[in-house]
Amino acid sequence: MRILVVDDERQITRMLRASLQASGYDVAVANDGLEGFARFEADRPDLIITDLAMPEMNGLELTQAIRRVSNVPIIVLSVRSGDRMKVKALDDGADDYLTKPFSTPELLARVRAQLRRVAQAPATQTRLEAGDFVIDADAHTASVRGTVIHLTPKEFDLLLLFAASPERVLLKAIWGPAGEDQPEYLRVLVAGLRKKIEHQGKKYIQSEPWVGYRFMPNGSASERGVLTNS
Repeated sequence: MRILVVDDERQITRMLRASLQASGYDVAVANDGLEGFARFEADRPDLIITDLAMPEMNGLELTQAIRRVSNVPIIVLSVRSGDRMKVKALDDGADDYLTKPFSTPELLARVRAQLRRVAQAPATQTRLEAGDFVIDADAHTASVRGTVIHLTPKEFDLLLLFAASPERVLLKAIWGPAGEDQPEYLRVLVAGLRKKIEHQGKKYIQSEPWVGYRFMPNGSASERGVLTNS
């Protein structure tokens, strides 16, 4: 597995390279976002770890640029621990967010989780029809009851996962292990998706207390409850 590390702090890149290589990964390094995107295009890594604050192109801009052409897992590193920045990074396409300083074992665990998620992900159809929804994975478009809905990359991924597993309770599959430890990210994401797909009293996403969320592609007139553990 090849991992691309993008960070302008050379001490960080040296540490990450050594730790990842010791775990058996092939590691490439870039020192800013522009160089990172060039290395991504040249090497097509299996996973990307990027800082947020960088010259030339910051981590959010890099994530957005990569998401236009690839679904490769992206883990964002940052000293900024506020929820607003975390939510922004995740909405822009990041798959995980780790605040500096962090422990090497935790980072490696998150790397393994992301790579495992990709390896275990079922092959998705190009065009998926589920109840009121039509989703085209290649075109990155979605509609509900014939109306096109405009989604962020993470919202699109969530809807696609929901539609591929209708009426099943999902939590870990959506967010990986961080979904249990940091449910606020998932609640924000689900709330944003609900606002865009639920109209005229129809409910498509049901909350299952202490468990997760259930997607009802044909809609339901009522909610079962609210996700607890908040």
